[in-house]
Amino acid sequence: MESWPSPAVPRLADLGFGPAAPPRVRDTATGELQPVEGRDGVVRMYVCGITPYDATHLGHAATYLLFDTIQRACLDAGMTVRYVQNVTDIDDPLLERAVQTGQDWRAIALRETALFRDDMAALRVIAPTEYVGAVEAMPDIVDVVRRLRERGAAYDLDGDVYFSVAAAPHFGAVGHYSSAEMSRLSGERGGDPDRPGKKDPLDCLLWQAAKPGEPSWDSALGAGRPGWHVECAAIALRHLGEQVDVNGGGSDLVFPHHELSAAEAEVVTGRTPFARAYVHQAMVGYEGEKMSKSRGNLVFVSRLRAAGIDPMAIRLALLAHHHSADWEWHDDELAAAISRLERWRAALQRTSGPPAPVADLREAIGAGTDTPKALGLVDEWVAADGHDAAAPGVMAAAIDALLGID
Repeated sequence: MESWPSPAVPRLADLGFGPAAPPRVRDTATGELQPVEGRDGVVRMYVCGITPYDATHLGHAATYLLFDTIQRACLDAGMTVRYVQNVTDIDDPLLERAVQTGQDWRAIALRETALFRDDMAALRVIAPTEYVGAVEAMPDIVDVVRRLRERGAAYDLDGDVYFSVAAAPHFGAVGHYSSAEMSRLSGERGGDPDRPGKKDPLDCLLWQAAKPGEPSWDSALGAGRPGWHVECAAIALRHLGEQVDVNGGGSDLVFPHHELSAAEAEVVTGRTPFARAYVHQAMVGYEGEKMSKSRGNLVFVSRLRAAGIDPMAIRLALLAHHHSADWEWHDDELAAAISRLERWRAALQRTSGPPAPVADLREAIGAGTDTPKALGLVDEWVAADGHDAAAPGVMAAAIDALLGID
C-alpha cells in the first residue's frame, strides 16, 4: 500500500552536536520509563493504523504525532527506525458504514486512506517504512491462524476460528485489567464475550466464516475474513520479526487490541514480551465526550486545513498536550497555536538570539516524550534576548528535527 512522502529531517549532528541519548518512553505495561535502544542500531516500531472511515480526526492526529516525535528522537540519537503501520481496510465498522451510506466498502477505504495520507503529509509526519493493508496481508494472517491451530491455541466454533486466551501464559500483562473489566471492554470495543460456545468470554475471533452479502477470501481456513487483532500480529511478525521495540496506538487499544494481538504473537513465536515497550496516546475529547466516530463529535484535520489553518498550527496545538493524560479540544486551542507559531517564526527571522537550548529540548523529548515542556523551552528562547548569530538557525533546525515544526 502506498504511504506518503516524508519530510526532510535536519540532522543536529551536522551542526556540531553529538548524537542524543536513546529516548525513554512511558511503557504502559510497567508504568515506567523504558529506554528505546533497538537491536543493532535499528528500532522496530509498530503503530496501529486507521480503519479508513471518518479520517483524520484530531484523536488520530495526536496519536501519529506522538509516534512521529518518538521516531524523531530515535533519529536524533543516531538510530535507524523501521516503522510499520497497518490499515484495517476490511472490518465490521467499515462494512457498516458502507451499508449506511450505500457506497462500496472498497471505495470508502480508498478515499479515506488517501485523505489520511494527505493529512499526514501536511502535518509533516514521517512516513512508515512499511504501510500495509489487511487485505494485502491476507496470506500472512492465514499463516498465523494456521500456526496458532498447530499450537493448540485456536478452535472452531460454528465455522469461525477463535483464539484461546488460556494458551497465552502472559495474557493480561499489557493492561493489567481484571477479568470483569476485560469482559466489559471487550463488549464495548468490538468483541463478543457473550457468544455461546466460546471456551472463555475473552477468546477472540481469528477468522470469520463467509456470510452472505459480505466480502470474503478463499483460504486454507475456508472462505472468510480475518478478525481484528490477528491482523496486527501477522503484519508485525512479517515485517518486524518476533519482537518489536515499541508497539503503540491510542489508549483505547490497550484492551482488547494490544493485549490480544500481543498474546497471539507470543504464542506463535514462543517469545515474550512481544513488545519491549507499549506506548499509548490518551484520548482527546470534544464537547464533553471522548472524540469518537460513534458519537460523531469529530474535528477533522482536513476541514481545518480547508478553512485555511496552517497545518503547523494544528501540529502545535496537539503537541501542547502530554500524551499520557486525556484532554478536551476547545476551539481556542487553534488561536493559541496560531499565535505561538507567529511568535516562533518572527523570532527565527532575527539576526541573533540567545544560545539554542538543544540539550534541554533533547531531554524534554527524550524523557517520556514531554512535548509541552519542549514547547515551553522554545517559548522561553523566543522571549529572551541574545547575541549569538548562529542561534536562530540552530534553533530552527532543532525545532524541525525534534518537533517537526517548519
